Amino acid sequence: MTQAEIKLCSLLLQEHFGEIVEKIGTYLIRTGPQMLRMIVNETGLVLDQVKKALCVLIQHNLVTYQLQKRGFVEYEAQCKRVLRILRYPRYIYTAKTLYNDTGELIVEELLLNGKMTMSAVVRKVADRLTETMEDGKTMDYADVSNTFVRLADTHFVQRCPLVSETPESPDATPPSAPTLVINEKDMYVVPRLNLVGKGKRRRSCDEQGEGEPKAKKQKQDGEGSESPPDDGIYWQVNIDRFHQHFRDQGIVSAVASRMDQTSSEIVRTMLRMSEVTTSSSAPYTQPLSSNEIFRSLPAGYNIVKQVLDQYLTLLADDPLEFVGKSGDSGGGMYTVSILYFWSFSRFCPVPYFPLRFGSRCARIFRLLLQKKHLEQKQVEDFAMVPAKEAKEMLYKMLSENFVSLQEIPKTPDHAPSRTFYLYTVNVPSSARMLLHRCYKSVANLMERRQYETRENKRLLEKSQRVEAILASMQATGAEEAQLQEIEEMITVPERQQLENLKRNVNKIDASENQVDETIFVLESFIESTMKKP
Repeated sequence: MTQAEIKLCSLLLQEHFGEIVEKIGTYLIRTGPQMLRMIVNETGLVLDQVKKALCVLIQHNLVTYQLQKRGFVEYEAQCKRVLRILRYPRYIYTAKTLYNDTGELIVEELLLNGKMTMSAVVRKVADRLTETMEDGKTMDYADVSNTFVRLADTHFVQRCPLVSETPESPDATPPSAPTLVINEKDMYVVPRLNLVGKGKRRRSCDEQGEGEPKAKKQKQDGEGSESPPDDGIYWQVNIDRFHQHFRDQGIVSAVASRMDQTSSEIVRTMLRMSEVTTSSSAPYTQPLSSNEIFRSLPAGYNIVKQVLDQYLTLLADDPLEFVGKSGDSGGGMYTVSILYFWSFSRFCPVPYFPLRFGSRCARIFRLLLQKKHLEQKQVEDFAMVPAKEAKEMLYKMLSENFVSLQEIPKTPDHAPSRTFYLYTVNVPSSARMLLHRCYKSVANLMERRQYETRENKRLLEKSQRVEAILASMQATGAEEAQLQEIEEMITVPERQQLENLKRNVNKIDASENQVDETIFVLESFIESTMKKP
């Protein structure tokens, strides 16, 4: 665990959950598994605050607990899971792309709350969608429920583990912590719910009568006495499935850039057919026959079977081996190689070099990736760079640990005149170094955004007050002159300052998302190298 990762986790926890949760989360990340008593003593917080903060972290899967043999419970922070908070906007946008606004709000609610029952998610999303509709229109619970079922069928949401049911004897002491279990067959099984109703709008202040407290009390009493039909069955976002989707999109883009659009569409179809049956950590997809692929191609994609076979043969014969042939039955059995895609992604650090070292350094680095080992004279000849510049660039990359030097002596005395000096790239080490710098970059961007917001805090509060006054006056039917007078409370220089702040914050947010895309590729590449036999 590097200092850059710990700092980024701390910033993410503070931004999303506040100072108390951030203090406990950071302490657990630094120290590892700890008991409740140690957390209270070391953080200096009240026991009740620590318990509530741990509940929040466990609810969002950021902390896990383990019952030890001696009977005490240890709490452990999941640093990798904390870093996934940075990717929440990408998860939500993907759900919107695949399942429209309803899917977007379902995933957003689950990410915001950590775990929820299906009935609670459906009601909340239906209410939020109804708020955005025109007067007189409402969102039906059944429509939201259907989208939720589609998300579960494609494994984007999954059930949470349940408390194991063990026969209790009257003399047995209850365990210090419950044991959670889940049957893999039930992880994506949606309970049969008869959710009938429509989304509700929030009532305005004018519509609230004197009898509201009584009505609200009756409603709360009714909700408390009547448990939902899926009580105890909680759902969460399946982050690994989203990562699998991002990986598939990367494979399709790589095939499109190397071959053509038709080839990428064929690979997309193969990935879509095996997205549920193939594990996210599998090196290859399930074998698919040519006939199955042909039947599963998009309806509007006019391609004959003979042309499809030619494309599949071309993909299988490609040196990068994105597609492999595993048999001849059914017109030929084909798989998509995920492992070779990550080996292709070793070229990911190359775009970093023109920005830091220049385009010629990037050329040399790419050359070393392709040729594996080269002497300095060979680097000069292949890269077509003058000897002096090549020497300077190689030493610069050597000092930054992007390139390593390997000595191969001809004689046991290691005399320089009788020794080969070969430059090479340790790809996993370079990827880890670049990943570390990406973490530092995101932390710097977050601190810069917080600084910009803090420096303009007074102006932002004034803008919010003016917007609230305008909204209330428009609701009461105020005249145009009155609205204009309220808008003039913010001067022209202040308005320009607000526009600059908004533009800067948008740039920072976009930069965070771009860096996170690089982080995803680097992390996935490093994991794939560790899994290799």
